[in-house]
Amino acid sequence: MLRIDDLIDDARCYQSARQLRWPDGVRCVWCQSENVRRRGRHQRQRERQRYHCKACGSDFDDLTDTVFAHHHQPLRKWILCLYLMGLNLSNEQIAAELDLDKDDVHQMTTQLRSGVVDLKSV
Repeated sequence: MLRIDDLIDDARCYQSARQLRWPDGVRCVWCQSENVRRRGRHQRQRERQRYHCKACGSDFDDLTDTVFAHHHQPLRKWILCLYLMGLNLSNEQIAAELDLDKDDVHQMTTQLRSGVVDLKSV
C-alpha cells in the first residue's frame, strides 16, 4: 500500500523551508546579520543544516525559533500534517495517514494552529 508519507522526502522539506524562511539568503535568527557560515548538519536529521553567526556568535539551524523546532517528529511529518489539516482531515484521519499516535497528532495540530496565529499577529 502506498502512503502519502512515502511520497515526500526530508531533503525537499528542508530545502523548501530554507527557501521560504530566507529567500534572500540565510540570516542570523537572533541578530539578522548576513555574516553567517554553515556549521555542519544535525546529528539525527541529516538534511537539517546548522549555522554560526560571525556577528553575534550564535549558533542556529534551519528550524531554530520556528513552530517546528524542539520536536522528535521529522519535518516531513509536520509538513504533511499541515497539508492534511488544510484538507480538513480529523486528527484521527491524519494519525492514520502518517502512521502516528493520535495524541502526537493532536499536539502537532494544536501547535501548528497556534504557530500560524502567532505568525499572523506579527
